[in-house]
Amino acid sequence: QVHLVESGGGLVQAGDSLRLSCTASGFSFTFYSILGWFRQTPGKDREFVAAISWNGGTTVYADSVKGRFTISKDDAKNSVYLQMNNLKPEDTAVYACALDYGTATSRDPGHYDTWGQGTQVTVSS
Repeated sequence: QVHLVESGGGLVQAGDSLRLSCTASGFSFTFYSILGWFRQTPGKDREFVAAISWNGGTTVYADSVKGRFTISKDDAKNSVYLQMNNLKPEDTAVYACALDYGTATSRDPGHYDTWGQGTQVTVSS
């Protein structure tokens, strides 16, 4: 009964910031938990954005968001966050969080077992 819920999306202008949240219910993150953020736009494949691991707290980012996005976690709240700064129109997408199990982060969505419903982020020029 693992359930992931995203929130924090919205309509913003280029250069603005948003913080997305992903909260798990029916589950507590463990040493083997890996949380990833992905995004998808019409006509394109799901794109890796960022991931964080409870094994050492390592983080991984897509090149397109390095220096602008930051992924973090709050163990007590069973939550993961994606702080998005200096948003660009090309960041427009549905953002979803996903849970994986292992000791190393992955950029491959096929490695993730449980997905949230997604939250829409729209960035106007």
